[in-house]
Amino acid sequence: MRDDHFEDHSNYGLENHGLSNLNDVYWNLNTSALYEQIITHHEGILVHLGPLVVRTGHHTGRSANDKFVVKEPGSENQIWWGKINRPLSPEKFDSLHKHMMMQLQSQDVYVQDCFVGASLSHRLPVRVISQYAWHNLFARNMFIQATAEELVKHVPAFTVIDAPKFHANPAVDGTNSETFIIINFAKKLVLIGGTSYAGEIKKSLFTVMNYLMPQKDVLPMHCSANIGAAGDTAIFFGLSGTGKTTLSADSSRKLIGDDEHGWDEEGIFNFEGGCYAKLINLSPEAEPEIYETTRRFGSILENVAVNAKTRRVDLCDSLFTENTRGSYPISHIPNATRDGKGGQPKNVIFLSADAFGVLPPVAKLTHAQAMYHFLSGYTAKVAGTERGVTEPSPNFSTCYGAPFMPLHPQRYAELLGRNLAKYNVDVWLVNTGWSGGPYGVGSRMKIGFTRSIINAVLNGALKNVPMTTEPFFGLQIPKECPGVPADILNTRNTWPNQADYDAQAKKLAGMFVENFKQFADKATPEILAAAPKGN
Repeated sequence: MRDDHFEDHSNYGLENHGLSNLNDVYWNLNTSALYEQIITHHEGILVHLGPLVVRTGHHTGRSANDKFVVKEPGSENQIWWGKINRPLSPEKFDSLHKHMMMQLQSQDVYVQDCFVGASLSHRLPVRVISQYAWHNLFARNMFIQATAEELVKHVPAFTVIDAPKFHANPAVDGTNSETFIIINFAKKLVLIGGTSYAGEIKKSLFTVMNYLMPQKDVLPMHCSANIGAAGDTAIFFGLSGTGKTTLSADSSRKLIGDDEHGWDEEGIFNFEGGCYAKLINLSPEAEPEIYETTRRFGSILENVAVNAKTRRVDLCDSLFTENTRGSYPISHIPNATRDGKGGQPKNVIFLSADAFGVLPPVAKLTHAQAMYHFLSGYTAKVAGTERGVTEPSPNFSTCYGAPFMPLHPQRYAELLGRNLAKYNVDVWLVNTGWSGGPYGVGSRMKIGFTRSIINAVLNGALKNVPMTTEPFFGLQIPKECPGVPADILNTRNTWPNQADYDAQAKKLAGMFVENFKQFADKATPEILAAAPKGN
């Protein structure tokens, strides 16, 4: 093994992970050195003003059906087994691991030693070993970098071995396909193969934190967070496409992080050191802070269209995928916090892109309603995004991040409920989706109106305004909001035929109730009473 290509070398060698007889090992290369490797090995191209553009092949998003958790005695009684957390035997894991390590022999690998978690009390030392230099730059962007002194003593508590060129044999390995993402909590090891989508690296370690943090009485969250000049922290929960990254990147507030956080007795802390933003149709007018990151050295732009002659990118072109992504260090956002921390939140905001056109632009939730909506994790898919989909379809993802939650959702809900009560937090539901009718009939909420709503929530302008109660979900809707026309605050009033709205609202309420049946046996009477009435 040659270790002559490194910046700072950990004393904890790769033989501890089953790796041997490697070619060149590149330890903790900085961004410039990784750029050289990426371009030399034709993994990506340099584009206008310095970002890298890469392609991820036929995997342009996560492979949810290819994710497994090893079923072993130390963790099996805690895992929420089912469609999301699929079991794989230790024997299958060991066999796959062995063959994967054999395939990596005589190859170059890249190593990044870093941390997950800005809190010194809860941070997790991790190692990412990758076949591709650009995946190693992704890890360097997304996680918290160690100092030179920390690198020498770095011993990973969890390791990701990422080998896109290695493919499983489903008949032998027990996987669903040639692609696999497997977490072994006993061996503190993640294996990723058969996919070049870098987001699997990030989300596998988020899953690890979602397993470990509740054991320390810390709530892990799929959310963005920011902090105002007065020190007021806000949390934004939401699934992809609801505005979580966009709305938290506000020039008047400091960004704590855009996707993954913990909530402990000291407040909010970022799990990551970077951001992973959706780029499709990004504009400098609507999202100036994020837009500027697509013009910076160090940013990785996934599957973005490029003019071959000018090397300029087209963020509105979905030739390769709608899920174009940008990975960049959080320092690319000029008003981001440098320590990744915030105090106890004053406001929690649930974002939903409701394509049924039912939910109001903003509503205040009781804590029981907050628990109900947190467990539900609702947004909607729109017609035309998937073959055969001709009308909106609900997307319920518990805790606003079901694919990354290895424990039963009630465990996370209990921690949320405790924190909301303990710190007297206001909770709001904000619909960034449609009004005046469903997708295809009504229109999507203007981002300017949504920003005005968020500003009113955070500056306290909605705290004492008169409210009206929406009948189907029991939501408290403000009658007025600065910067937002009063006639759109109650969605029912925006529909040309209010009887049509009532039928649609009743339909959606019924979908909520049906989905929640899976949690009913563990939910408290207060949470069950917060369910939509559907009448």
